[in-house]
Parts: sequence; structure tokens; C-alpha cells
Amino acid sequence: MAERGTLEKLLILAYENPDYSDDPPAGKFESVLNPNEITLSYEVEYDAAQGAGATNSRMNFKKAKPGDLSLTFFIDGTGADGKQTDVQEKVEQFQVVTGYNGKIHRTSYLKVMWGKLTVKRCVLKSASIAYKLFNPNGVPLRAVITAVFTDNSDDKTRVAMARDESPDLTHIRLVKGGDNLPTLCFKIYGDPRYYLEVARENRIDAFRKLTPGTRIFFPPLKK
Repeated sequence: MAERGTLEKLLILAYENPDYSDDPPAGKFESVLNPNEITLSYEVEYDAAQGAGATNSRMNFKKAKPGDLSLTFFIDGTGADGKQTDVQEKVEQFQVVTGYNGKIHRTSYLKVMWGKLTVKRCVLKSASIAYKLFNPNGVPLRAVITAVFTDNSDDKTRVAMARDESPDLTHIRLVKGGDNLPTLCFKIYGDPRYYLEVARENRIDAFRKLTPGTRIFFPPLKK
């Protein structure tokens, strides 16, 4: 976090390990000028179930797709901001940090952060670079980068964010002292009567006396 009065810059860190364990990161890009536009977008996928002769369809939830983060920012080499910046060099730095990494035979794993914006684990989805101004020798003096990053959070993070507690999803619970199957079924399904089905799935005989530390599989309810 920057000190009070200090302008924080957009920072993109590149990693070669999918768990982001590189220390230090494999690459870093820091913008000279901060983004003038940030867009967060999400997409939800549904199955349209429509009966014969029906005029409307029921949208059954299928999944929430990874979200996108879109950034648009300038690279200015005119010196108007009091700094001399080589535009082409800065553009190439952005491409190296966010693009294909020959060591891992894929694009790098990225973290994007700026100010109070939540640190986003992502990968580059697309990028466009528009050169806006040139000196008489054809050297670019200003560029606008528009980049789209797609969420790349690990499974544990995604599950925590989604808080999947719906009874039509698979659940696994670790038994604690005092737990019994009817009570756990009530917590997950809203009905303790499913304990027989869960007991059969897990081959449990003494469903009222569960062993602490045991993992129990709760199958999704069929609707």
C-alpha cells in the first residue's frame, strides 16, 4: 500500500507456477499512467428447458463462467507528464509480462492490482495496442492498451467465493464430535429424511454414531 499522497500505479505481476508461488515473480509491468477505464464483466450460463407447445422457456442454472477484467490505459512518451518514456519499449514490456512464456509453454499466470481494487489472479485473454501519435521519424509517442484478463482463481478460492451450498450440488463434510447423519442431512438438504440415501452411498451402518474425522459424501438431490 502506498503512503498517503502517493499515486499508486497499476501493477501486473507474472508467475510461472500455477499456484503463484514464484518468489520473486517472473516478471513485472507497472503503468506510467493509471487506467482511465476498468470494467468487470461476468457471464452466467443457463439451459433453456421448454416443453412442447410452450411459449416461454425456464432458464435452469448451469454454471457461472470466470469473470473478465478489462483495462484501458495510456502510455505517453511526449513528456507531458514530466517523465520521458520510451513508448515502444513499454509496450514490449507489457507483451513480455502478459504474453507467451517459452519456459512454461503457455502464457504466464498473472496478478493484477491497483489501489483498492481486489488483487485478481488471472490470465491474459486478449489485448489491443493502438498507436496514437508519432514524431517526424515515425517513432510512436503515445499508445493506448486495451487488455482483457480472465479469472484464474484456484478451485478452493472459486468454491469459497461461490459459496456453493445448494442441495443440488455434491458436498463433502468432515465429521465433528456430536454429528449424526440426520442432522447433517438437515443442514445440507433441509430434510433429515435423506440420511438413508446418504448412508447407502457411504456404506454407513451406525448413522447416529459417526466417527469424528470421517469424510462423508452427500450426493446432489435429483429434481
